[in-house]
Amino acid sequence: MDYGHELVFGTFLTPTVDHPARVIALAQLTEQVGLDLVSFQDHPYQPRLMDAWTLLSVVAAQTQRVKVTTNVANLPLRHPVVLARSVATLDLITGGRVELGLGAGGFLDAVAANAGPRLTTGQSIAALEEAIAIMREVWTPTGGGIRLPGKHYPVAGAKRGPQPAHDVEIWLGAYKPRMLAVTGRLADGWLPSSAYAGPDELAAMNKIIDEAAVDAGRDPASVRRLYNLSGRFEGNGGFLQGPEEVWIDQLTDLTLGEGMSTYILGSDDPDDIRRFAEVAAGVRESVDTARSTGRRVETAAAPERSDGFTVVPTPPPAVRRSAVQLLDESERPTGPALDPSRTYTPYQLSSGQHLIEVHDHLRAELEQIRDLVEQVAAGSLGVGQARSHINTMTMRQNNWTLGTYCESYCRLVTTHHSIEDASLFPHLRRADPELAPVVDRLQAEHRIIHDVLEGVDKALVALVDGSGNLDGLRAAVDLLDDTLLSHLSYEERELVEPLARLGVT
Repeated sequence: MDYGHELVFGTFLTPTVDHPARVIALAQLTEQVGLDLVSFQDHPYQPRLMDAWTLLSVVAAQTQRVKVTTNVANLPLRHPVVLARSVATLDLITGGRVELGLGAGGFLDAVAANAGPRLTTGQSIAALEEAIAIMREVWTPTGGGIRLPGKHYPVAGAKRGPQPAHDVEIWLGAYKPRMLAVTGRLADGWLPSSAYAGPDELAAMNKIIDEAAVDAGRDPASVRRLYNLSGRFEGNGGFLQGPEEVWIDQLTDLTLGEGMSTYILGSDDPDDIRRFAEVAAGVRESVDTARSTGRRVETAAAPERSDGFTVVPTPPPAVRRSAVQLLDESERPTGPALDPSRTYTPYQLSSGQHLIEVHDHLRAELEQIRDLVEQVAAGSLGVGQARSHINTMTMRQNNWTLGTYCESYCRLVTTHHSIEDASLFPHLRRADPELAPVVDRLQAEHRIIHDVLEGVDKALVALVDGSGNLDGLRAAVDLLDDTLLSHLSYEERELVEPLARLGVT
């Protein structure tokens, strides 16, 4: 049954306490490749894992678009009134980017060992039902004091609020009939994992949810069906074992046949996350076509081969803006010549295309800098405001010695030294020694561009203290324009083919 929900794709990351910066970088990567949701497990009794709500707050602060959720929150160790207010607060801060994955607390002994209530499975489910009612009351702005005489969470006059920025959905992790029935009666979504509920088990579980929803007077389609995924982009046979096309086919079938509409990849591998973004695009296209035409679109069983190298680097500007030239373009080394007989898969080509897309973002930011300068000239923006804007841009935050391609997966200063950043250029050197002069030159140019960016900042400061003028600021921006655009064009010319041929680690 296709419930018609909008498709959502996300990641389920391991919040290991040993590598917090890497976890945050992977969350940022989730957003940067176009996925919709970042989720973390919540096991407060595990000291090897970071606290879920603290981590979600940091991730929400260091992203702009992606939603965040627990997968799933451990209710016995998170009182429902406090949990509801934590959710609402973060939702208000982020402008509506929080949902709540919630569980009854499966590890009952661990909960009790950490001063939580010692409950039976049945008592945990009853407590969950009470908690859902309490949280919805906390989020409801009117109605006086909350009074719910529950057995596990008796509430006698608790104040309401805060109200979230949007209608937060509660998604339940459920597998057994009683929890599935609770999901149908009370929840906004069902969140199982493929490791515990295989694709062949979904139909029977969905049936229990649907029947419970109908008995409660609800439309079964109001319950979103989510799915935590485990798989590999290699091998063949079985569920999610093979290249992207296999994943696209199988997830399209689950969407149209079982009504699943949110897919969350359990992986801490950056390459898996990038490939899952390609899967997301393919599933969306296939499902949209099927829904609009009533016809299922089949994808190939193996990657389609591309005829030649079709990723086209962006040429440098034909006209220079500055009289100063910091880069001697005639001394730039070149890498190995392109093999005209070689073919590339669409996935291989996507690495180089993504580099160009990252650079297009930097080009757009350069135009924004020019616009900010003109706003200062027109008197509509203060110099201090312009400097603040420029200092928060991707190009200003970037550690240019590590490479603009990897920077796209690691925007913030605190995560510059992620594994991705540190590995690209060394990987290219190792994989093809003929690229070493190119990589060395690119790194040298990164340092020059860093100095040019500092020059723009100094020109802004000089304009503020009166030692400089608007012409000096424009000259600094003109130099940045020439230097950066020339560099981006050179990097694309030399790296789009090696990225396709050698891959990214």
